Amino acid sequence: MRVLVATAVPAERDAVARAFPGPATEVPLPGTTALHRVPAGPDLLAAGVGPALAAACTATALTAAALAGRPYDLVVSAGIGGGFAPGAPVGSLVVADEITAADLGAETPDGFLPVTELGFGTVTHRPPAALVAAVAAATGARPGPVLTVSTVTGTGQRAAALRTAHPAALAEAMEGFGVAEAAAAHGTPVLELRAVSNPVGPRDRAAWRIGDALAALTDGFGKLEPVLESWNPHDR
Repeated sequence: MRVLVATAVPAERDAVARAFPGPATEVPLPGTTALHRVPAGPDLLAAGVGPALAAACTATALTAAALAGRPYDLVVSAGIGGGFAPGAPVGSLVVADEITAADLGAETPDGFLPVTELGFGTVTHRPPAALVAAVAAATGARPGPVLTVSTVTGTGQRAAALRTAHPAALAEAMEGFGVAEAAAAHGTPVLELRAVSNPVGPRDRAAWRIGDALAALTDGFGKLEPVLESWNPHDR
């Protein structure tokens, strides 16, 4: 099975690569960063920060693979992110059972309206339930909604608003929905796996544990290979 893992930045990409022994090779892509191919593992792409750039770069990689006659069977959005306490503490893994664009819509006098309530678009992609369950069992990741935001939460007020709108959410990040949109355009299933580096809420860089989160990401991907080998891409 061919798997593409899209991270935001090279540090996240390299954390995933460390789960697979051997040197990576670079494969050029038109107009975007190079694809890293690791032995006996997925192809890795540092697709950029934010949903728009992540979508564009992921779509480029998917299109190049399709034109070469070797399409991907699964796309994984991966990296670090903020966790909603107490469900997703720092250092834990979260696997998305829903990938939701939390700020795609319109502000109104009565509050925020998602774009779907304006009569168009989509705000949620749902990864294959059986795959989410298998990933959770293999890695210890907590299954739940992961929010995609264009602006990282930095205040208690914003965190509370997201909690009210999405009470089951476990994490927030900036790329999952963009990656999922690109995957959907190609008819390819998507997964999102996040390692929690900080709590969602008031911005406190001193409290972030990026190294611990990257290590958790490496560990999680080290346990994923048998899951991906046994999963049937046609089982949606």
